[in-house]
Amino acid sequence: MNQEPLSTFYNRHRISWIRWMQATAVALALAMAVSARAADERAIKSRVAPVYPELAKRMKISGMVKVEATVDAEGKVTAVKTVSGSRALSAAAEDAVSKWRFAVASAPSTVDVDVNFTPAQ
Repeated sequence: MNQEPLSTFYNRHRISWIRWMQATAVALALAMAVSARAADERAIKSRVAPVYPELAKRMKISGMVKVEATVDAEGKVTAVKTVSGSRALSAAAEDAVSKWRFAVASAPSTVDVDVNFTPAQ
């Protein structure tokens, strides 16, 4: 049985591999752009302000909490999770965003929301 050297096999298939990787990268970039655009276009119909946690106020904890909300086609928030920010503020941010309503759309979407907590709240 005659086997070709590994380097010969690699060289013969390298161009196919490169083209496949390029096509995959383009497809991934397009998918990310479409999902990001869908999130940006989802208008907010009503917002509920977060309740600043009393303990966080006393400890002078402030800042931005980034929340990811899953919104159904009717505009209702079905799931919320904190992506980044203070743990002392995350529950209040999640609770507020879970009560928001978004514009009706043809399909569910994921929306990134920044909730800012300042001492004046």
